[in-house]
Amino acid sequence: MSDLTIDPVRDAVPDSRPTPDFADWSCPVPLRDHRRIVLGHGGGGAMSAELVEHIFAPAFGGRTLATLGDSAAVTLGGARLAFSTDSFVVRPLFFPGGSIGDLAVNGTVNDLAMSGARAAYLSCGFILEEGVEMSVVARVAQALGDAARAAGVEVVTGDTKVVETGHGDGIYINTAGIGLIPAGVDLRPQRATPGDVVIVSGDIGVHGVAVMSMREGLEFGVEIESDCAALGGLVEAMLAVTPDLHVLRDPTRGGLAAALNEIAVAAGVGVVVEERAVPIPDQVANACAILGLDPMYVANEGKLVAFVGKEHADAVLAAMRAHPLGAGAAVIGQCVEAHPGMVVARTGLGGTRVVDLPMGEQLPRIC
Repeated sequence: MSDLTIDPVRDAVPDSRPTPDFADWSCPVPLRDHRRIVLGHGGGGAMSAELVEHIFAPAFGGRTLATLGDSAAVTLGGARLAFSTDSFVVRPLFFPGGSIGDLAVNGTVNDLAMSGARAAYLSCGFILEEGVEMSVVARVAQALGDAARAAGVEVVTGDTKVVETGHGDGIYINTAGIGLIPAGVDLRPQRATPGDVVIVSGDIGVHGVAVMSMREGLEFGVEIESDCAALGGLVEAMLAVTPDLHVLRDPTRGGLAAALNEIAVAAGVGVVVEERAVPIPDQVANACAILGLDPMYVANEGKLVAFVGKEHADAVLAAMRAHPLGAGAAVIGQCVEAHPGMVVARTGLGGTRVVDLPMGEQLPRIC
């Protein structure tokens, strides 16, 4: 053996330094192994998925829950119903283009629409913080009622709780909703099929940037308004073309990237996105560049992504563009057999990049 060769046994030197104990170390970057809940667990990304997979799904069980759609499709008394619930903790309560009241209606209505159902009835639970001004509560309640009437849905039951000062951040709202699923409609992420065309209904990232600009007092030259809207009418227009749509998803928490990844994993297919085809308005692109964000991961509240069989894609796209909430609809990619469970984007330079499921939360408290 040469004198310059290192022998790990011969040349080992005892290390008298104490071995560090990493058990109680913390890091500002979300880690996959947590003893306590962190904000990232509510972000709609990988950490949220793990929370559901390892805690909630095993505890609750059931085949319906296992589909993990935006809403559950159930049969009751011979009728097919869509049933969904959602909670809203947005800060601030009012933002350009909407409020927590609008979100509480449109978020649940849209979850039902992603099953093809037109929402019929909502429940509403208010969690109020002691000390919040009565005028603020009234303003939120009015916005919620106006949004329900605009969406053609009725609030039929509810509940109110009050928590101590410092424990509620003003107002939290939970809504649950039910609606009828038309005959012949079977919308779920497992139905994504190689060859499907992927369509998004319009500009992405608008809601998240609108809320963040209001929260942080940021100015980007023009006011950015949330896209918060009820999508039931748009979905009806699409189903009028063909009831055989495969998948609909509203890309809220985690943005378009999370929605596409969830579908790819559920169906065991790959998704290829043409990066230049994704509609991103200049003001959102500029804001995200300043904030260091990727628009693909920013939440939306009035957009949907659809997986449609190639034979119906042109007609569905035309129907979307004829509707006010789908005027900016665009084909952004396709479903493929390759790389199952993975989403990739073709860049403007001709390369590809993996569009992974976000780990935690880019913009907390936006819905």
